[in-house]
Amino acid sequence: MTTRRSFVSLAGSLALGQLATFNVARAQSRKLRFGVGPYLPTTEDTRKSFTPIFAHLAKAVGAAGFDLAVTTDWAGLAVAMGSGQLDCAWMGPWGYVIANNATDCQAIATAKYDEKPTYHAIIVARPDLKLSRFPADTKGRSISFADVGSTSGWLIPSYYAREIWKIDPRSFWKYSEGASHPANEIAVQAGHVDLATDYDRNRNAMIEAGRVRPEASRIVWESDPLPNDAIAVPKTASPAFRSDVQKALLSIRVDEAGALLPRHYTGFVPATHETYRMIETAGLVLGRIKPKS
Repeated sequence: MTTRRSFVSLAGSLALGQLATFNVARAQSRKLRFGVGPYLPTTEDTRKSFTPIFAHLAKAVGAAGFDLAVTTDWAGLAVAMGSGQLDCAWMGPWGYVIANNATDCQAIATAKYDEKPTYHAIIVARPDLKLSRFPADTKGRSISFADVGSTSGWLIPSYYAREIWKIDPRSFWKYSEGASHPANEIAVQAGHVDLATDYDRNRNAMIEAGRVRPEASRIVWESDPLPNDAIAVPKTASPAFRSDVQKALLSIRVDEAGALLPRHYTGFVPATHETYRMIETAGLVLGRIKPKS
């Protein structure tokens, strides 16, 4: 298991020449370093589900092999990309924006989920709560936000709270943060909290897997569409490497996706940083990132 802390400690041991991967030639006789965030309930679940796509990418660009680091929080990938320890990463939208703001890494593709390149942030509540107006009727209730590196679980609901609902979530609710998305769903189902943040894809997947019961909570808020996960490469990546990775991703057909991608992912569409501009705007408004000079 690779954590944000171990990424940071590793950074000091890497020579600068090692960080500019694939800048001289398209393929080199060393392993690629891939990274992915905590998409599934356990690190091993995530590793198992995402290994086939990274094996496919390593083969497509002629690498000798690959190492896959699975972070235990969403901010971990941004730290890893920023310290030059990754050649390519599957990142949450907010994690990508943080990394781009600090390092100028670039999105080259957006994942499709059930053939859609977008998803929604949601807030779920205990089914017995009587709510006719959101968020007004939830004042004083307990709520669990996800890790601060999460797009749907922290950034977007925090942005809506400030800009749309005109409330301070820390004083309006009995507020906590830092949970994983699966933990938030389970906490509401168990009655440990009244409300929790999540995203529609995770909720649907947990219901499908039998990890939560659909009747054990209900969705009381949904965001506008958000861009799905980004596949990003460092600023130091050569044009040839970027092109090869992007071509390999875009060439995956729906009928091939089942063998290469986690369940429900069906391929990729091209992306640039502009694809994630709305996420960047939320980060700037909340003061979590600074405008680039």
